[in-house]
Amino acid sequence: MSVLVLALAVGAACCLGFGFVLQQAAAQRAPLGDFLSPRLLLDLVRVPTWLGGLALMVAGMVLGAVALGRGEVSLVEPLLATNLLFALALSRRRTRQSLGRQGWAGLSLLAGGVTAFIVAGEPRGGTAVTDPLRHWLIIGVMVGLALLLTTYAKRSRLSAGPVLLALAAGLLYGVQDALTRVSGERFADGGFTELLTGWQPYGVLVLGVTGLVLVQSAFETAPLRMSLPALTAAQPLAGIACGVGFLGDRLHTDTGALAWEAAGLAAIVAGIVLLGLHPAMPRGTARREPVPDLQSR
Repeated sequence: MSVLVLALAVGAACCLGFGFVLQQAAAQRAPLGDFLSPRLLLDLVRVPTWLGGLALMVAGMVLGAVALGRGEVSLVEPLLATNLLFALALSRRRTRQSLGRQGWAGLSLLAGGVTAFIVAGEPRGGTAVTDPLRHWLIIGVMVGLALLLTTYAKRSRLSAGPVLLALAAGLLYGVQDALTRVSGERFADGGFTELLTGWQPYGVLVLGVTGLVLVQSAFETAPLRMSLPALTAAQPLAGIACGVGFLGDRLHTDTGALAWEAAGLAAIVAGIVLLGLHPAMPRGTARREPVPDLQSR
């Protein structure tokens, strides 16, 4: 594993984790009438705290894109999942809440899960699948699941809605990471001409904006502890599926390696949940009043 890829991915996770905390602190005060609407972004751009969080998020995405250009998606994605550690660190600084058993258990599971998956799987590059049907099938499944989750989120709004929106955004961000990798390869092969003549960079832009609206809507309607764990868990799973599915990433597939890889992914998800539910994570001020235009329907 390249030390540079490791440093880039962890740096990206740091920026993302800090950015998410700042974004949620601002988004929870946005009008509920902007739920799942691009107007939400127009309102939030007037808030300095949110802009700072967005700048950190963009920096994290840039670092992540560079890491994806130098390493496999199946390697970078688990490392990006450690953004929750940095989010918890910033939240702890604000709340002065100790880690306790729950925090240390979550930290150990997340770090151990990432290590187990990478060591057992040894992600390495291979030949990307050229069949476009394979690409569209996997991407279609991820986008379709995100659309289904968003549809149910609109119905449940302030109960399970934020979790479903965060899951949907995580799936989209995982696909976005895969397309970012493809875009980087196209740029390396033929410069801007090769890059801009493909659909992938435009897909990255559309998925990024859509995911941003979903995430901010989740942050707007619930505390960070409800949305960030789901977002952090879904993104690497979707990214790894794309990496192995059509980008040519290869993992060890013998029985012992598969068992450790599965255990590693399970530990990552369990650690994310424990850290996300930690008392140090912002509770927010989730509001329960319905949106007038939805109430009248």
